[in-house]
Amino acid sequence: MSERDEPIWIAEADAAALLSIEDAIEALAGAHRLYAEGEAANMVKTQAQSGPSNLHAVGAIIAGQEIAGTKTWMHTPGGAQPLLILISPEDGRVRAVIEAFALGQRRTSATSALATRELAREDAATMALVGTGKQAVAQAEAVAAVRPLTAISVYGRDPGRRAACVARLQDRVEAYVREEPSLEAALVHADIVTLVTRAAEPFVEAAMIAPGTHVNGVGAILPDRRELAVEAVAGFDLIAVDSLPQARSASGELNAAVAAGRLDWDEVAELGQVLTGAAPGRGGAGERTFFKAMGVGIADVALGAEVLRRARAEGVGVPLPAREITH
Repeated sequence: MSERDEPIWIAEADAAALLSIEDAIEALAGAHRLYAEGEAANMVKTQAQSGPSNLHAVGAIIAGQEIAGTKTWMHTPGGAQPLLILISPEDGRVRAVIEAFALGQRRTSATSALATRELAREDAATMALVGTGKQAVAQAEAVAAVRPLTAISVYGRDPGRRAACVARLQDRVEAYVREEPSLEAALVHADIVTLVTRAAEPFVEAAMIAPGTHVNGVGAILPDRRELAVEAVAGFDLIAVDSLPQARSASGELNAAVAAGRLDWDEVAELGQVLTGAAPGRGGAGERTFFKAMGVGIADVALGAEVLRRARAEGVGVPLPAREITH
């Protein structure tokens, strides 16, 4: 084994520094294209629960990039520390272990940005950010990387967190950022809406979504969580997801619409299909479009592979003990 092939440990700060949002968007676009073309296989998220804590695992094999991997983490009241393990699909050797909390945030925001780039109107310039948690600022920054935003409206139920989110955004984006007192006020003039909340019950109704709006649904990724009402889901002209199997397994809002007879799974496209032209994208300026982000292994592995490539080139990372492969 050459020194270049030895497995390395890549720390959180290094992983974050090696990959810009623009780089992440392009890496994800390539991975989703490969997925649509059958050159990548995605492992549907699996999880186990014990009390208030949940153990999660996702993974993928990207044959088109000769990389495989799995990410696992324990979501606990005290936090989480995800680890991404990259593996060679040729001989099973571990190629890297990456601390992946920041990388996961980058993946989530870059996925929303990629969907926005493909599905939002070209002239979309105003955004509504609904939710003020840890992912919120990254979501707005990512959308600003693919559309020339002039204004961002921020709404969250907690006034203190809402004001803090606005202050952070004002330092990090060029758009005018304003705090809104109600959900309706935030949505009324928005060309792009990103929902990133922990809501268990739907709170966005069909009448709140204006013609021509693109919506990113990021927060509800468990079967018992929903951000959009059934009629809001039914009102979209185009719905795309990062993975159909994952959405069918865990999207509460899409499954609710299907159960109510207001949506058929045949009407839902994967983002990779839109990217390759296998499924249509936005058909007109007045269409309402929706992207449901579930979080998929191909995205984590694709970003990890790009981080590993850059780490090798720049001499970043701590060597790990190499083991002989057993048969």
